[in-house]
Amino acid sequence: MTKKVLILPGDGIGQEVTASAKEVLDYLVAKHNLDFAITYMDVGGTAYEKHGSPLPDDVLVEAKKSDAILFGAVGAPKWDNLDWDNRPEQALLGLRKELELFANLRPAFLFNELASASPIKNNIIENLDILIVRELTGGIYFGEPRGLVDDQSPHYAFNTMIYNEDEIRRIAKVAFESAQKRNKKLCSVEKANVLEVSKFWRSIVSDMAKDYPDVELSHQLADNTAMQLVLNPNQFDVIVSSNLFGDILSDIAATLTGSIGMLPSASLNSSSQGMYEPCHGSAPDIADQNIANPIAMIASLAMALKYSLGEAKLSESIDNAIKTFISNGHRTKDISTSDDALNTNEVAPLIIEILKNDSAN
Repeated sequence: MTKKVLILPGDGIGQEVTASAKEVLDYLVAKHNLDFAITYMDVGGTAYEKHGSPLPDDVLVEAKKSDAILFGAVGAPKWDNLDWDNRPEQALLGLRKELELFANLRPAFLFNELASASPIKNNIIENLDILIVRELTGGIYFGEPRGLVDDQSPHYAFNTMIYNEDEIRRIAKVAFESAQKRNKKLCSVEKANVLEVSKFWRSIVSDMAKDYPDVELSHQLADNTAMQLVLNPNQFDVIVSSNLFGDILSDIAATLTGSIGMLPSASLNSSSQGMYEPCHGSAPDIADQNIANPIAMIASLAMALKYSLGEAKLSESIDNAIKTFISNGHRTKDISTSDDALNTNEVAPLIIEILKNDSAN
């Protein structure tokens, strides 16, 4: 059966890094005769300029038919003054909501060869390998009621943090099962000391632990977790958290590695349909300069092959090729200590060459 892949480059460096991932994908399709149908469409500010919407209706229709979506990045200061519904970020939020992509998987890992790029001391950061499982379609980002009231004095704004039991159980299930495949340690993060919704979250996750006796469950407050990620990140294996706290913690974890240009992510629904994107943004300050690091996008392609496209072996091959790429001393500007850095368009050909030299590829 044909697998449908939708590529949404978005804005800024999103367009550059998705082009690199597409090169790798095209090689694998040709080499292994993969039955993939690949479609390109616009989202974000680029789509707004062309079509008057950051998430045109036809893009959403195509996304719902796709098995995997490769999403570059969206946004730039020139669109910051648009009405909320027309902001580029609505493409990302809209796709998450409409496709019910409730589980965000963000690995944070360090290639020890790049330890000097991290702001954390080498002895603390060495061998970092964490997976953050973030609930993505609930919580305060989507809770109702919400609003801005400017017809009363003083003006005020409000948002609602809300989770029901089913939402907590389905994300905790993903986290427990992920921990079972790793080092069997799960830390559930919330603010149960002050928030009723967090107390409820903790009670549900604690109840589920009895179904996973092989997983060591711990609980930690979000502010303490932020501190511990900097002081002793290797104490963690898998972290599960709400939309808000997971957003903050995953960015902290990404920063530990020295460059968010190295880190992929996957957002999945219950049908294994997924959207795959680098942890970085559109970086308009370096757009069109051919210096962005496309590794995170290429690694996101690897996650797509694993979780949504049924090609786990090819996914592993890409991951291994990236490791070889780094161990061979190849560096883009963000992870280089010299002026002799690779341009964006030079990375994919080197990854492909490594794949060619692998007898399995």
